Amino acid sequence: MNERAAASLPGIPTIIAMLIVLVLVAGWVFAQIGPGGNPLAGGAVVLVPLVAFLAKGFFQVQPNQGQVMQLFGKYAGTERREGLRWTNPFYSRRPVSLRVRNFESSRLKVNDNDGNPIEIAAIVVWQVIDTAEAVFCVDDYENFVQIQSESALRQMAQSYAYDAHDDSKASLRSHGEEVNNHLRQEIEARLIKAGVQVIESRISHLAYAQEIAQAMLQRQQAGAIVAARERIVEGAVGMVALALDQLRAQGVVELDEERKAAMVSNLLVVLCGDRATQPVVNAGSLYH
Repeated sequence: MNERAAASLPGIPTIIAMLIVLVLVAGWVFAQIGPGGNPLAGGAVVLVPLVAFLAKGFFQVQPNQGQVMQLFGKYAGTERREGLRWTNPFYSRRPVSLRVRNFESSRLKVNDNDGNPIEIAAIVVWQVIDTAEAVFCVDDYENFVQIQSESALRQMAQSYAYDAHDDSKASLRSHGEEVNNHLRQEIEARLIKAGVQVIESRISHLAYAQEIAQAMLQRQQAGAIVAARERIVEGAVGMVALALDQLRAQGVVELDEERKAAMVSNLLVVLCGDRATQPVVNAGSLYH
């Protein structure tokens, strides 16, 4: 079921027209009262309850709001034009907000792609774009948005590992934009039937579950130490190579392969060590 425009009239001109009709009818009735008057004039009093009934057709439409109308259970259209409006008094009306809304899901405990239990939550920004589908295609569209968003969040979280050990593989922690886009697509696929558009979705909370948080923290620390060591060794090797090249280019000293190996070993110990090195003065020759 798709939304369509409802038939209605501007409220202020309709009120003015009704008042003019009432004044004219009242004047005619008073003119007919008395001897020789029209005996049907007394029947004009039925216009009073008729006008009261027609007044039930007035309603207001707030900015960014739609009024869904039904006639004896049949969908009669949606009025989005804001202000005072008038329509068939037999229509029943239900307001539906068209404003942008958001909610934050509860923290869900799910297993990631590696089977590790994690806690995850998301913020979803959404808006009703089809009032007919929102009202008639689902029972409670607000509750539907919340439940389906959490279902999509669970599905998305199971598609990625919390932390990838390979840079080429996407993970929840390192590929935020890709994960958020995937989450939005998952939610949109579920909410389109309810006439709801997902404007934005993003992860608001991400952590390992408490039962494995300490172990995973140690694992992350170990990975960080290994990565730091790799960077240190890479830089140290470059510095040693640069030192040997400059010594040879400037003719400062001539070293054979054995002395070069000793120099490389000493420099790597100095550059890669955890603690500050203590200098040792060689009182002998270079080869003793």
